[in-house]
Amino acid sequence: MKTTTDKILTCLLTPLSWIYGAVMWVRNKLFDFGLLHQSEYEVPVIGVGNITVGGTGKTPHTEYIVSHLCSSYKVAVLSRGYKRKTRGFIVANSKSTPDSIGDESWQIYNKFGMRARVAVCEDRRKGIRELLRLYPDLDLIVLDDSFQHRWVKPRVSVLLMEYGRPVYKDRLLPLGRLRESAHEINRADKVIVTKCPDSLSPIDLRIVTKELDLMKFQKLYFSRYAYGELKPVFPDEAKFKVNIASFSERDSIFLLTGIAHPHYFVRHFRQYPCRKKVEHFPDHHDFSRSDIQKIAEKFKQMKGERKIIVTTEKDAVRLVHNPYFPPELKPYTFYQPIEVDFVAGTYEHDNDLIRDLVAELHLDPTADYPVSSQSTEEADQVGAATVGTVGPMAVSPAGYEPESDYGRRYNVMPDEEAEDRAESAARAADEDSVEIEERGYREERADREDREERFESVVSDYREVLQLRESPRHEPDDLEDYDDDLDRFGRPRGRYPNPNRSQDNNISDNYNHEEYD
Repeated sequence: MKTTTDKILTCLLTPLSWIYGAVMWVRNKLFDFGLLHQSEYEVPVIGVGNITVGGTGKTPHTEYIVSHLCSSYKVAVLSRGYKRKTRGFIVANSKSTPDSIGDESWQIYNKFGMRARVAVCEDRRKGIRELLRLYPDLDLIVLDDSFQHRWVKPRVSVLLMEYGRPVYKDRLLPLGRLRESAHEINRADKVIVTKCPDSLSPIDLRIVTKELDLMKFQKLYFSRYAYGELKPVFPDEAKFKVNIASFSERDSIFLLTGIAHPHYFVRHFRQYPCRKKVEHFPDHHDFSRSDIQKIAEKFKQMKGERKIIVTTEKDAVRLVHNPYFPPELKPYTFYQPIEVDFVAGTYEHDNDLIRDLVAELHLDPTADYPVSSQSTEEADQVGAATVGTVGPMAVSPAGYEPESDYGRRYNVMPDEEAEDRAESAARAADEDSVEIEERGYREERADREDREERFESVVSDYREVLQLRESPRHEPDDLEDYDDDLDRFGRPRGRYPNPNRSQDNNISDNYNHEEYD
C-alpha cells in the first residue's frame, strides 16, 4: 500500500516521466524513419544492452558471449568505458587500469585479453572504424551497453531484462527505471530474462512469455547466475583458500558491495549459517581513503573465530587498484565470481544462444582460428598468470589452510618452469600489443604526411590556375590542362575563389582535408 509520501512523489514525477517519454519517442522515430542515419558494417556486430537503469547483468552476459566465441573467431569487445578518467579511443593492454578504460572493460580484458581485443570509445562508430583499421581480420564485434546507442545498427541485438523487475511492470524515468518505453523491446532480436531464481517453474516461464508478447522473429531465453568458489582479490598476498561452506555461527563475513542491485549477491550468502554484515556503496563507486578506513574499522570490530571480507567481482577490480587498501586486510579479502547459466527447458540446451548467434551472423560453425600468435597452452598460462593464481592451494576441513604448510606437508611446490614460461608469454604479448599500437601510429603519421604533401601540391597548382585566369596572355588549352590536373589530384570545394577573401585563406578554408588529434 502506498504511503502519502509515495503518492506525492508519484504526482510530482509523473509529468516529468511523460516529458522524458515524449523526447525518447521522438528520438526513436527519427531513427525509425531514417532522418537520423544508422551505420552498418560488413563485419558482424552484436549489440548487448537493456532498457532499464543498471542491474540486468550486461557484463556477465557479454563475457558469456565472448567466452563461447573467442576460441573459434577473432572477437573484439567495444564499450564506452563508463566512469573512466580518459577520453577517446583506447585499446586495452597490460598497462591499462580501471581509471583508463573503466572497471567493466578492465574486468573483460583481465579475463579475455589474450583471446579477444578490448577497446573503449564514447563514439561507437569511431571505435568500430579504429578497430577495423587496427585489426582488419576481425570476425565480429560485441558492443557492450548499446541498445540506446542507435547510431550503430547491430546485425543482432540482444536485450536483457531482470526477472525481478520486468519491463511490463516498470515506469519511465524518473518515476521508474525505464530508459525508454517498454514497447521498444520489439527492436531486439533476442531477449534474455536474467537473474532467474533457482525455483523457476514452467508456469513462471509461461507467465513471463505471455506478458512480454514478443514478435515471431524474436527468441526468448532465461538465465541465472552460477556462483563459483571464492577467489582472493590480492592473490600475491593470499595465504589460504576459503571454503565458505565450512563457516559456522562462530564465523563472520563482511559483505562489501558497490553495484546497482546487491540483494542477489547478499541473498546468495543467506544459505550459510555464519554471521554477516553488509556495507553497500553506489554503483561504480570509487572507494576513497575515508571509505577504506571505514571498511577497515568495521571489519576489525566484527566478532568471529574466522572472519573474511567478500566483495563482488566488479568491486574487486576497483579494490585491487586502490592505493588506500590496508596491507593487513589483503590476505582476508576475497571476491565472489559468477557465471551465466541458461535455464534448461526453455530452448533445449544452455548453448542455444551461441548456436543461434553463429547462424544469424553467418559465421562458419566449424571455424577454429588461432586467436593470437601464441599457442593455446601459452595463452592459458598467461591467463592464469593474469588472474594471479599462486601455487597449489587446498581446502581444509577447518575452512582454510596456509599454502606454505600445505606445500611442505604434501611436498607439492609451484612449477617454476611453468611460471617462467607464463612470464615469457606475457612479456611477448605486451611487446606484440605495443608493436601493434606503434605500427598504427606510424601508418597514421605516414598517411597524414601523404595528405599534407598532396594538399600542398593541389594548393600550388591552384595558385597557378588563379594566376593564369588573371593573366590576359594565357591560352585556354593551358587552363584546361590545369583543370585536368586538379581533377586528377583532388579539387578544393568550389571551383572559383571567394572574392571577399584573400587567395591563401580561400584555398585553406575550401579544401576539405582531415585533421588528426
